[in-house]
Amino acid sequence: MTEAVVQDRARLVIIGAGIVGCSAAYHLTRMGWRDIAVVDQGPLFETGGSTSHAPGGVFQTNFSKMMTDFARYTVELYNGLELDGAPCFYGVGGLEVALTPERFEELKRKAGVAKSWGVEAGLISPGETRDKIPILDQTKIQGAYWVPSDGIAKAVRAGEAMARAAEGAVFYGDTAVEGFAMKNGRVQAVLTARGRIETERVLLCAGIWGPRIGRLAGVTIPLVPVQHLYATTSPLRELEGETREVVHPVLRHQDRSMYFRQHADCYGIGSYRHEPLLVDDIMDPREAVGSPAMRAFTPEHFAEGHKAAVELMPPLGRVELVTKINGIFSFTPDGMPLIGECPEVGGFWAAEAVWITHAGGVGQAVAEWMVEGTPGMDLREADINRFPAHARTPAYVRTRGRQQYREVYDIIHPRAQVEEPREVRLSPFYPRLCHLGGVFFESAGWEQAQWFEANAEEAPDPAWPVRSGDGARPAVWAAQYWSPIQGVEHRAVRERVGLYDLSAYTKIEVKGPGALGFLQRMMTNQLDRPVGRISYTCMLDEKGGVRRDLIVVRLGSEVFWVLTGVATGSRDLAWLRAWTPADVQITDITSGYCGLGLWGPRARQVLARICDDDVSNAAFPYFTAQPITIGLVQGWALRLSYAGELGWEIYAPVECGLSLWDALWEAGHPLGIVPLGNGAFDSLRLEKGYRLWGTDVHAEHNLYEAGLGWTADLGKGDFVGREALVEIERQGVDRKLCCLTLDDGDAVVLGKEPILAGAAVLGYVTSANYGYAVGQYIAYGYLPVDYSAPGTQVEVEYFGKGYKATVRKEPLYDPQRKRMTS
Repeated sequence: MTEAVVQDRARLVIIGAGIVGCSAAYHLTRMGWRDIAVVDQGPLFETGGSTSHAPGGVFQTNFSKMMTDFARYTVELYNGLELDGAPCFYGVGGLEVALTPERFEELKRKAGVAKSWGVEAGLISPGETRDKIPILDQTKIQGAYWVPSDGIAKAVRAGEAMARAAEGAVFYGDTAVEGFAMKNGRVQAVLTARGRIETERVLLCAGIWGPRIGRLAGVTIPLVPVQHLYATTSPLRELEGETREVVHPVLRHQDRSMYFRQHADCYGIGSYRHEPLLVDDIMDPREAVGSPAMRAFTPEHFAEGHKAAVELMPPLGRVELVTKINGIFSFTPDGMPLIGECPEVGGFWAAEAVWITHAGGVGQAVAEWMVEGTPGMDLREADINRFPAHARTPAYVRTRGRQQYREVYDIIHPRAQVEEPREVRLSPFYPRLCHLGGVFFESAGWEQAQWFEANAEEAPDPAWPVRSGDGARPAVWAAQYWSPIQGVEHRAVRERVGLYDLSAYTKIEVKGPGALGFLQRMMTNQLDRPVGRISYTCMLDEKGGVRRDLIVVRLGSEVFWVLTGVATGSRDLAWLRAWTPADVQITDITSGYCGLGLWGPRARQVLARICDDDVSNAAFPYFTAQPITIGLVQGWALRLSYAGELGWEIYAPVECGLSLWDALWEAGHPLGIVPLGNGAFDSLRLEKGYRLWGTDVHAEHNLYEAGLGWTADLGKGDFVGREALVEIERQGVDRKLCCLTLDDGDAVVLGKEPILAGAAVLGYVTSANYGYAVGQYIAYGYLPVDYSAPGTQVEVEYFGKGYKATVRKEPLYDPQRKRMTS
């Protein structure tokens, strides 16, 4: 397994022999790969990174399904490992206590999402909590969240056990990476302190040293190393004679940003209760990397946390802190891992910013991705290509990484907004939107209005349900990041006309002699259509999972526009570029064109007032694109509508943006035009049953269960994922994406809540919003086929309370599509 002399060639070089590198090597060899070299600058297997100093607490439940799935698999894996007869995991369970009523309500929400993700969990009383940890003061808490299968991982032990089992992988300690050899944009060799290893693939699993090593290859690894304090007490009288490593459950005290674990007759205390302490020298390429990943313990940063620990568990105040460490680990701008092939260098992969809790699952996922071409689960939240350019800059990574550390244990609303940095990317309409009282949310750095205070002049319909900021926690939760103005804007689009800023949406130009053939290969639908036609289509992975739904517009015989989402643009662009042939050019033109959506029954009247072009239904049919002149502005108009009303998407050079807005706004003023925000935009699309990628559909879903089978033309020839799709169609599906309406007119759900039939969990809510035109609260979710028939009764659990819901035939609004197509 280990060698004194580094080999000169390998199929793959893994950099880092911590828990992630060992997991990746283990899973790759189990999938048949051989000739893998694993190198680490430190000694094996106490390499000096975070694997060596992490306390090992494993809490599986996360509001991200991906992270929960990683953790669930990791627990299963660690439970099956041992090293020289010693276990690699102690399944003592996990507790999260609630000091405040708000936290206990949050634990109800967490218990709900545990049902959604398939984690056995529940809420227990203060007394039951003390029974599990007798040194805890039960009078201080409201109750606790209990997961029997959580526990303590022995990370170094698990890493070595996986390394021993990784037949076909050789591990080299004390082997620092000094550089890389490249050719034609691809990695050719890894240069180490002990020699050169020829290879065409690298997998970076170096943790906090990832950014420095990435820079040697010209690759950006957007993470920041942060210090973290942990201390172990002297023996407690209450645990006298205890020799077992751990018996008590691992414990989180999130209201005070603390966590705890037992060490035989002692206790370990971890604290996030201090301002983030970023490590500058590891981020600076001019500085050498030190090892191990430690800094001096700073008592002043631990004092407040220690006080909180003693308040919860008084015996901790009667003993000394004996072992005190300040370990370093990684934070990314969004708190998620970094997995995948890096966009800058071919063959250079990463599995970075991974905690011990998730290392087993990440190792499996990256192995599947490298061997089979696609992972076995949806990794959109971890894909290293997800960040736009500004989010990969050192200043952004540091600012957001610092905030992620602060928020580790905070109660985070699912629609909570980034507060810093803001106003990074602004559309040319931004001054007009501000003047209209836009309340802005951030997406991929863009400022997007959620609603407009100018529309508050119109009164909401008294029949609409009211979300109050008073009363029980769930009511407060529902009223956050929401306004009744969204209903006003929704109604205005259904009855009159709205103007929506589309500038942030990703616009990709694909052109060249091979453009049509390339897009036919990448997309499910038939794109060999006349110039001026619009196609709604999907991109699949090789296993038939839906990578993205999008719009393709044929603007010329060899010129196409691909229109996709705001937050997914960087990832979609990377996927297309990875498949691009030599006779095709792909250009991100997002920053070159602004866009406006003009939607509503009076949209044609608005255009006709300022446009000499014929915009009648006969001259400008649905799902066609034409050049257009609006006032003094020349651009493109696309006859389509995600809002489900008559309308156009209008694109023009960004420098003409204000002129375009002003012309449309002035023309629309006599017709009752309103600015439209994202909140109403979402409720409009839900009434029409339009899918939102990343919530209603993603790579773990196929077209047929998502209700998008009609976007696949199996007769047009081969495309990525076609073979898998044919097999899925042959076998049929066992679940379907269904439209539900809540029977209680005042009920509200926000997404990820479990859908139940009695005690059986059928699925979970993917999207939810109130349908202001149909007068019902709408939720979507995948249900077993046996429960998918309209009229079927189910229940949605929200903060521990069940709400009756009914499966409905979709779409709820304008099922004949007459309003859009006439």
